[in-house]
Amino acid sequence: MNIRVIRSSRRTIALEITRKGEVVVRAPYWAMDEDIRRFVNDKQEWILSHLQAVARKKKEAVKVPKMTQEELDELFEKAMKYLPGRVRFYAEKIGVTYGRITIRNQKTRWGSCSQKGNLNFNCLLMLTPPEVIDYVVVHELCHRKEMNHSAEFWQEVERILPGYRDQEKWLKVNGPVLIRRMTGE
Repeated sequence: MNIRVIRSSRRTIALEITRKGEVVVRAPYWAMDEDIRRFVNDKQEWILSHLQAVARKKKEAVKVPKMTQEELDELFEKAMKYLPGRVRFYAEKIGVTYGRITIRNQKTRWGSCSQKGNLNFNCLLMLTPPEVIDYVVVHELCHRKEMNHSAEFWQEVERILPGYRDQEKWLKVNGPVLIRRMTGE
């Protein structure tokens, strides 16, 4: 088994299985190689089950046709017309301000919020139901109050969208197919 170790200023050792089936260990700078090896050995069952899940998903994944540049451009235009209105609407409800709104085609994110309040949204959101778009907008705007995913952050999201977990689940289940439409993988 090939394992990549990434050291950083984190406090604990953690495991990650990437979508490509790579095993990544994230460890503090101070962690000894022996501790990392022991951690990986203790997690062998977890690693194998997740590697099998990745392999199963790859087999089940139907090749989807890659979007044309014209299709992506249409999504950008739709997003630029639609999203600013939703941002305005929910910013007022939440009681926050925001900066610039940017539309991108990202492989890993549906949205993001910078420290300065600039908002980024994935153009693929235009292929999701309106409730999902609203969830992503609310999620990013709530970062204007809490720049983390603390309990307070999620309470604010729930205050605005009590059923947000359904939208979050929709994205987890259906999002990968939309991303594959963009990448053609």
